[in-house]
Amino acid sequence: MAKKKKTAEESYIPAPPAEQRITETLETNYMPYAMSVIVSRAIPEIDGLKPAHRKLLYTMYKMGLLGGKLTKSANVVGQTMKLNPHGDSAIYETMVRLTRGNEALLHPLVESQGNFGKQYSRDMAYAASRYTEVRLDPICQEFFGDINKNTVKFVDNYDGEMKEPTLLPVAFPNILVNANQGIAVGMASNICSFNLKEVCSAVIQYMKHPKCDILEIMPAPDFPLGAEILYDEAQMRSIYETGKGSFKMRAVYQYDKENNCIEITEIPYTTTIEAILSKIMELVKANKLKEISDARDETGLSGFKLTIDLKRGTDPDALMLKLYRLTPLEDSFACNFNLLIDNVPMVLGIKQIFDEWIKFRLGCVKNAIKFDIDKKSEKLHLLTGLKKILLDIDKAISIIRHTEREADVVPNLMSGFSLDKVQAEYIAEIKLRNLNKEYILNRTAEIEKLLTELDELNRILSSETELKKLISKQLKQIADKYGKDRKTRLIMSDEIKEYREENVVDAFPLTLFITKEGYAKKVSAVSLRSTTSEHKLKENDEVTQAIEATNADEIIVFTDRCSAYKSRLCDMPDAKVSGLGEYLPSLLGFEQGEKAVYAVVPKKYEGFMLFAFKNGKMAKVELKNYETKSNRKRLINAYSDKSELCGMLWLAGDCEIVAFADNNKVLAVNTENIPLKSTKSTQGVQVMKITKKGAVLSKITLKENSGLIDTKHYKTKNIPAAGSFLRTEDTQLSLF
Repeated sequence: MAKKKKTAEESYIPAPPAEQRITETLETNYMPYAMSVIVSRAIPEIDGLKPAHRKLLYTMYKMGLLGGKLTKSANVVGQTMKLNPHGDSAIYETMVRLTRGNEALLHPLVESQGNFGKQYSRDMAYAASRYTEVRLDPICQEFFGDINKNTVKFVDNYDGEMKEPTLLPVAFPNILVNANQGIAVGMASNICSFNLKEVCSAVIQYMKHPKCDILEIMPAPDFPLGAEILYDEAQMRSIYETGKGSFKMRAVYQYDKENNCIEITEIPYTTTIEAILSKIMELVKANKLKEISDARDETGLSGFKLTIDLKRGTDPDALMLKLYRLTPLEDSFACNFNLLIDNVPMVLGIKQIFDEWIKFRLGCVKNAIKFDIDKKSEKLHLLTGLKKILLDIDKAISIIRHTEREADVVPNLMSGFSLDKVQAEYIAEIKLRNLNKEYILNRTAEIEKLLTELDELNRILSSETELKKLISKQLKQIADKYGKDRKTRLIMSDEIKEYREENVVDAFPLTLFITKEGYAKKVSAVSLRSTTSEHKLKENDEVTQAIEATNADEIIVFTDRCSAYKSRLCDMPDAKVSGLGEYLPSLLGFEQGEKAVYAVVPKKYEGFMLFAFKNGKMAKVELKNYETKSNRKRLINAYSDKSELCGMLWLAGDCEIVAFADNNKVLAVNTENIPLKSTKSTQGVQVMKITKKGAVLSKITLKENSGLIDTKHYKTKNIPAAGSFLRTEDTQLSLF
């Protein structure tokens, strides 16, 4: 039988992939991408702009939108794509953040008409670019002043068809005036905004006195949404010096007594109204904000407003302290002053940023002055040649009239009046009607003025002090023209009120019932008095502890894995006697298979814990050892794991306890004979002697709970002791 011939596809065997070292792949593929993101996309430069911002603003400037009429955003987006190839949606999103309508910047760079969303809203969508209109804000005059005087370098765009500036000659430190955030590869930038007046004043003062205290002039950042900064001078000074650090901000509110509601009118720059509402409603559902009946967004044409309706009798100030602690109404701003200096990312402090901006601005001003000097020198040169023909206008006319060839007019003028080619060309182009004495006298009268101006420009250019005076003058004018009062207020450390749980929690009396199977019931005293029901329990379950407490107390639950879990009773749902209660392993987040052993309500962390182990040892540990400053929920090594635990007790002070062994022996001992230990995981001391036959300690209990008629028979003066056998008359009464 003939073999079936394979097709070309069946006979093709692909070549194995070529091997490439991962270091080579990173170097040739990943590193160029990472550098592109850092240098050309995510990190701002000394003019305070990222490339996307700069391309957009320059396009709008070239479109005549600085002082011009509004135009559709779609038109701007389309034109910007000649410089920015990343797509229309990316360009429009960039524009949205720069607009006055979005309220993301202290000094918006784009005037807007239409819906551009809000910086403080996560869900408010901006309208499509075909519906909105924009033009450059007047402050952009300070971005493009002298841009046509070679102040900054221009490069080709991505297709080589146009030129675009590498930086904009910003006349004020925009890098600090408008907030900027960017995430690159392996690094990020987060620059907060500062008040324009304060920044300009600080730069002016710094140029005069480099050792001045910047913090006295611009004490803290300023944000377009206002709010309040919890001011810590040492913390802020560290941020100013290092360019890194964080500070806290709080929302601003007022209480409407008539409607019994809180109106929040300013929120931290780092959060949104949806995030705040979501967290408040989550806490309300979890029964942690019982004081609130409703919360809603009432933002409208009059501005931002978040309204919180209160239940009767609620203290609004105390509630706000609680909300500051539990919700984003108090939030942190993490500063990272990372910017590009000559294409190198650097994290700089405020003074270092000032140094770099002054250096940049000096370069811009020098270039503009050099441009003016060149232009005025060129004009002076032409007018000097024009002045020469003033002595004999008729001769100039005669030379031009009697020259047979047009090409010889300029050479003949050059030889007739000792002019150079440029001067002769200028004179040859003068209209016949202007070849009169009056015109020439008027023009040549400018020579003295030009000489004076050139002397002044050269004097300024040669003196850094004069250049800085010029920059200071421009900064003062900008501050006077565009400056605004601070929006963000400062709260000094001595004015800050901290949230304290005990001040706002309703500390009603209650009884906490703990069962053998690990269920807890928090039953209020009122409910307990009014109920006639019996405890509802699971089959074979029983109540092992009944603890009197208040709703403001804490609870510590010890487990069979040497751990202790802490919680607040106010966080535990209320229960009824007729209910099963809360399952502690689920409520407190136990590990798989971990079981509750004993619960303590520590009050003021007085008294001590007594742990008894099957090897006859007992450990007496102060309850204060379980007190923590932070809100830690789990404490490990809460007691020793060297021997199996057989019981524990919380004791307010020394008293008599009774220990039972499984060989029917009983020992009564006063806890004052057991030394107090400072380590939670201590094994303690030997209290009850355990026989070699394998008898072990099985439980401990208080004297009054032992069921013994008289404990004198079981007492011992010294420990350790073996104890005495359980008497017949006690057998029927004891709990053993």
